[in-house]
Amino acid sequence: MNRLKAYIENVTNKKLSLSDVQLRQFEMFYEMLLERNKVMNLTAITDREEVILKHFIDSLSIAGCFDMSAELSVIDVGTGAGFPGIPLKIAFPWIDITLFDSLNKRIVFIQDVIRELGLEKCNTIHGRAEDGGRNKLLRERFDLAVSRAVANLSTLSEYCLPFVKQGGHFISYKTDSADEETIKAKAAISTLGGAHKKTVKLVLPDSDIGRGLVIIKKVKTTPKSYPRKAGMANKQPL
Repeated sequence: MNRLKAYIENVTNKKLSLSDVQLRQFEMFYEMLLERNKVMNLTAITDREEVILKHFIDSLSIAGCFDMSAELSVIDVGTGAGFPGIPLKIAFPWIDITLFDSLNKRIVFIQDVIRELGLEKCNTIHGRAEDGGRNKLLRERFDLAVSRAVANLSTLSEYCLPFVKQGGHFISYKTDSADEETIKAKAAISTLGGAHKKTVKLVLPDSDIGRGLVIIKKVKTTPKSYPRKAGMANKQPL
């Protein structure tokens, strides 16, 4: 995990570093991921160095373009096996994070990880993003929404922006070819109360894997009619 520690120190200009306890938590997370993956489909990536690069470092790449030093309230929409949410929580333990997913068995796995790693201010919710975005307890509550989910940006914006408070941000983890998708999503982003701030492009270290982090600021309240009923955002993107 020293590779992970070196990455964080590099992208934050040594303002942040991972302690031995945090490195051990990453190790435990990897071991749990590998073990549970034997009985359920969590990830196709199981090689240790590939998990460190393609899951852990990739999840933490946000630290190179967004200030994670504040006590942010964060929601990870479509977290899957806990990415990017669990790595973010381990690396930045002061954030208050909610991991949201529609598949309960993944949520059960994440709850086990939270318990075994001793993570605090780390919550889970099983449900559909459309329902969560209309929940008064969750709607426009978070400083930051993140998602590595596989969906077009218009759809992800309808899933994620309703959770973000005005002045907060939604960051979508995309490939380095995100520009065309961002242009197509411009109207949807605006309709949902957002404004495209910038897209930060990077290459994961010692690889040819390109990443585009699309940073959207919440500039106005999301209209009450959004998100639409379950399935609409995916079937008929704005």
